[in-house]
Amino acid sequence: MLTIKLPQIFRVHQVPRIFWEDGIMSGYRHPKSSALDCVLSSFQMTNETVNIWTHFLPAWYFVWRFLVLSSSLELWRDPYHWPLLIYLLLVCLYPFASSCAHTFSSMSARARHICYFCDYGALSLYSLGCAFAYGAYAMPDHWVSGVWHRYFVPAAALNSFVCTGLSCYSRYVFGVEAPRAAAGWQLGLEDFVLLSSGGVSAAGGGDVPAPEPNDAVAGYCYHLLFALLTGFLFASHLPERLAPGRFDYIGHSHQLFHICAVLGTHFQLEAILCDARSRRAWLRGRLPVPGLPGTFGTAGLALLGNAAIIGAFTAALPRAPSSS
Repeated sequence: MLTIKLPQIFRVHQVPRIFWEDGIMSGYRHPKSSALDCVLSSFQMTNETVNIWTHFLPAWYFVWRFLVLSSSLELWRDPYHWPLLIYLLLVCLYPFASSCAHTFSSMSARARHICYFCDYGALSLYSLGCAFAYGAYAMPDHWVSGVWHRYFVPAAALNSFVCTGLSCYSRYVFGVEAPRAAAGWQLGLEDFVLLSSGGVSAAGGGDVPAPEPNDAVAGYCYHLLFALLTGFLFASHLPERLAPGRFDYIGHSHQLFHICAVLGTHFQLEAILCDARSRRAWLRGRLPVPGLPGTFGTAGLALLGNAAIIGAFTAALPRAPSSS
């Protein structure tokens, strides 16, 4: 009878320092695991198991939402929905990339770097997807067609390069991922600016058709709350920093970070859909129909640019100070 031997689990002092996590004392996988071992480890309790599943399962939830909306809203055919289409694709990408990064990051020190480089890029692209959706559907009425509105998406594309570059540079030089929350803080900043400007869909312009403004504003507020929580949890390493070894398998900050990120994205998606429905007539009377260059062209260039940044840091890994 075929038997499958689960990979061995190690304590923190048994693995190289580059694999250490603050406050996590046990549950580490072999630092030179095979790809099969990495997959099998997702079915046993390690300090990465919950990290893997808290983004793998939500990724399929967002894929399901994408397929349903793609059918009901004709996302591919209607140019009005192209920004929403890009947003949904990137919403599906970032939790899947994160799950893969946590799954295969124990294959080697080099693989760990590459996995998280890709994770950073996916999160930065997700922040760009949010800018597409906000710019198309959630911009306060008094900003529509203004200078800030016209440069909102290009600025977000540039910011995605900055976020990916800083995050990869930090890991390349120091072997840590401190700036990874930069894209999360950017998302929180976007929500804060839009809400504090007077509006999102509930702004005071009397001719703005917003039959469900409270639903949209509440969704953006919840997303803002969870975006700020993700940044705080990632930076603070609480609660495991207060009680090292107590939260090795369940309850440490990265797991909470994943859950907050997914919940925030869910509320954000619902708010964006509310705005896209309720403001369509008003927005189409004031904005040109989205074109291919400004939507898929910009998204494609951002994808290539982020891939180039990741490729450059990957090629330079043998010379990385953190490798020593």
